Amino acid sequence: MRVKMLIATGDVRYTELISDYISNHYTDVIEVSVCNDSPGLQEMLSSRRYDVALMDAALINNADSESIKLPLALCSEYEADDISEQLRKVSKYQRISAIVADVLEQYAKISGKRCDSYSRTANITAIWSPSGGAGKTTVALAYAASSAAEGKGVFYLNLESFSSVPAYFNGRGKSISTVFDMLDNGEGNVKILLQGIRCSESGVSYLCEPDNFDDICILSPENITELVTSCAQITDELVIDLSSMCDTRTRQVFELADKVLLVTEPAASAEAKLSQFTSQNNVFESIREKTTLVANKGAAVNELKTETMISLPFVQVADADMIFKTLKDYNFKT
Repeated sequence: MRVKMLIATGDVRYTELISDYISNHYTDVIEVSVCNDSPGLQEMLSSRRYDVALMDAALINNADSESIKLPLALCSEYEADDISEQLRKVSKYQRISAIVADVLEQYAKISGKRCDSYSRTANITAIWSPSGGAGKTTVALAYAASSAAEGKGVFYLNLESFSSVPAYFNGRGKSISTVFDMLDNGEGNVKILLQGIRCSESGVSYLCEPDNFDDICILSPENITELVTSCAQITDELVIDLSSMCDTRTRQVFELADKVLLVTEPAASAEAKLSQFTSQNNVFESIREKTTLVANKGAAVNELKTETMISLPFVQVADADMIFKTLKDYNFKT
């Protein structure tokens, strides 16, 4: 069900820019209506109810808030003083994508409906390694970029204890901590919040690193389930980059995943850790059938640990983001 959104400003051209952008980029999320004067606003509010109304300072004082679940004031810094302090505000002078993300975030916080765990649409791929430095994140992003090149909608979710997102993505966007806050409070609609994210690189959408380390550490397995399920409702392919620990959060993702890419590299320590995981840990037995071994950096695996395996070469490229963009051309289909 789409969010019913009304845009009411006296600036006809500005209204057209926002509504056209929403129609082109958020048609599956938002049902947008527009008006440009007070009589038109009163007529529209008398005929139907809206989930969100984004109104400028000249019109908002004449609006009947009974017909609006979330009235928002679209204003500049100088107009803010003329608007009631009780009204939530959205800055007018920013990118339209940021305005839409702000609107959806604020609506998500007051929306009472939680995600439906049975309505996911994405294929979920978890990328993990028992060894740090095996190239897990590089493989995850290469796989994500490869899927995006096939025309799929792809969402990259980094759940490492210390995120490496800034090393690979140049853009700035919504911190994953925004989602964590909603999960921790147990209120709001995470799916709607995520639908406001259009930060992407190589066709891959993503959340930026957390505000602090503890935001990742306090997530419960239940939080992980809601986060993953919500992400899986807004894309075709969900790629989850996990920490090298095999803790309860990692095992929860393994359970939710359709596929697991198990990454190793040539180092003796990586081979030793892989051998211990596959031979001594009952977690591996529970995921064996959906696991593909990824021999990264030209690793030669002596013993086949899974039914399927992918071999990736060692790519010598200076920039971190160019490594995964190079590897994405290799065949990840087995």
